[in-house]
Amino acid sequence: MARERRLSRAAGLALAVASLAVHAATVTTAATTTPGTALDRYLNGLNSLSAAFTQTVTDSQGAQLDAGSGHLLVQRPGRFRWDYQPAQAQAGAAAADLRGQILVADGKNLWFYDRELAQVTVKPVAAALSSTPIVLLSGSAAQLHDSFDISGSGTRDGLDWVDVKPRSAEADFTRAALGFAGDRLARMIVNDRLGQTVQLDFSHSERNARIAADALRFQTPPGVDVIGTPQD
Repeated sequence: MARERRLSRAAGLALAVASLAVHAATVTTAATTTPGTALDRYLNGLNSLSAAFTQTVTDSQGAQLDAGSGHLLVQRPGRFRWDYQPAQAQAGAAAADLRGQILVADGKNLWFYDRELAQVTVKPVAAALSSTPIVLLSGSAAQLHDSFDISGSGTRDGLDWVDVKPRSAEADFTRAALGFAGDRLARMIVNDRLGQTVQLDFSHSERNARIAADALRFQTPPGVDVIGTPQD
């Protein structure tokens, strides 16, 4: 039971972080945020994104709970792939095949693959993400402001910061801070409702990257259990 609860928390946290990252990369209009914020400048003209990231998770006392790395692909509208592996899985290819999680939104369905459990959960995007910011993948300015309070919070650590707070009490996170270096999303800090903090540092970011269609489709590995029925 403890292991199942741990994995459930990890899945929820991964979903919150992925959804915030995808929002930072998918909502594009000239007026999506308070005029003049770093988020405005970042979103202007952004259609796709490819970025590597490192991730650390700490508890409410600042003790590290997890660390790892992965890769994020985003293609507007409504498609992304979030592939994460904990640090312990990066020693060799065989270990990597058995650890970490993959989230894929293909425009209709959200697929969550937990390598350690050898289990895939699939749900319609709208039903699976109704209480998280990822529901706004299509990204109109009105929808964004209906769901978030967004404000610039100055410069620190050499980055321009924007605070994002969900309006819904059912969201998976309580606050996020996005740090920008010029036109690049460099860091994201997410606080969840369990008191945990996730910090992501992005690198090798490519704006409007050419992304292969196959990269945003999920293929169930042989021998893996599937829970749920995908939408056609």
